Amino acid sequence: MKSTYISAFAVAAVLGGAAQAQDKIQFEYWYGLGGYLGDVVQSTCDRFNESQDTYEITCVGQEGYANAVQNTIAAFRADEHPTLVQAYDAGTADLMMSGEFYSVTKMMDDFDIEIDWDDYFPGIANYYAASTGELFAMPFNSSTPMMYYNIDDLEAAGFDAPPATWEAFEQLLVALEEAQPEKCNYAYAPSTWIDLEQLSMAHNIPVATKNNGYDGLDAEYVYNTTQHVTHMENIKRWHDEGLLELRTSQGGLNARDSFAQNECSLYFGSIAGHQTVHNTASDDMNWDVEMLPIYEGFERHNTVVGGAALWVLSGKTENEYRGAAEYLKFLATPESSIYWSTNTGYIPVNDTAYQAMLEQDFWAEEPYAGREKAIESLTYTEPTELTGGIRLGGFIQARSEWVNEVQAALGGDKTMQEALDTAVERSNAVLRRFERTYRGKELP
Repeated sequence: MKSTYISAFAVAAVLGGAAQAQDKIQFEYWYGLGGYLGDVVQSTCDRFNESQDTYEITCVGQEGYANAVQNTIAAFRADEHPTLVQAYDAGTADLMMSGEFYSVTKMMDDFDIEIDWDDYFPGIANYYAASTGELFAMPFNSSTPMMYYNIDDLEAAGFDAPPATWEAFEQLLVALEEAQPEKCNYAYAPSTWIDLEQLSMAHNIPVATKNNGYDGLDAEYVYNTTQHVTHMENIKRWHDEGLLELRTSQGGLNARDSFAQNECSLYFGSIAGHQTVHNTASDDMNWDVEMLPIYEGFERHNTVVGGAALWVLSGKTENEYRGAAEYLKFLATPESSIYWSTNTGYIPVNDTAYQAMLEQDFWAEEPYAGREKAIESLTYTEPTELTGGIRLGGFIQARSEWVNEVQAALGGDKTMQEALDTAVERSNAVLRRFERTYRGKELP
């Protein structure tokens, strides 16, 4: 009898909860982050639902940025798309040209919600803005890459500071190999975001013509003619000489986890992984982060924002849009920004949150110390025409072309120059298809 009573009570509670949910204005949000970071996204949704009783957001993880974009496109065709989607930087040009969105500045104006868009860091907001300054999507999780390094291993190799140049980085790899031959020196996974895009920004060199696509749909990739070639040839040589190990999670730990588990001394990854490394590293591991090295003969420039923004999609009801507007308003508060940065490695996207964190000495203590270097990297110089970002159509596919070719080169199937030439040729074909799709139109 007792178990029957509990079951009946539980059913009543569920039915009551369902009735309450139906009374609320419901809308859906698809996000790309997975794992621990995806859990934190879900917690922001829970916090919003708990903060008021008018709206209910349903947040659905898509286990990957590319999945979030591709699944949304498929859902659009069936008219089952969400109100909000977290789309990463690589999909920006595609979403802009599609026109299937409700710009966040217009939506907030339409619902009389005041957001100080000028408070957002230009280097972040401009990535998602039209040439007129209208912000199409709301910056949310913003990051930039860092060099993660094991302090004790560097000291054992005779280095009292992380290398500031790639030439010194190679010297460090050799010294690490001599000091601890049994340990992996550099956990490496091919990444266009780090090896191509951010390396090019930091060196003020082009990824593509037309100011990396901002000045026209007729842009062409040219990274097979820049310092990027030298860098990737170095990567291949270090691989062939056993100075780095491929750690792509296929049959083992990925690069980040190889570092966190103290298997490897170095890896390059997003500042967003800072909290995850803290959560998983052994207690006795002594580590820190630093900005990307620069090749000798180049002046350091700013890196560019990575991560994603929140896009409001077309074809939804006024009530759903009102709910989305309230959720974005909730995320725009300093309290939400601090909560997000505290529980992840992502940096604040506006000055108000940044100043509030400075007043709290947020970066003075563990586990947050070091994350301020990401802001230093993003703001190292004022953006030039080549360091303001990348706006190229079909960029998701172009990234895949680069990865496939680089893996072929690392596998010994071709030279790195041949691989990059092929990747550029195939990626330019992607650009030409994108240009034909939007013939007669211009980037906003």
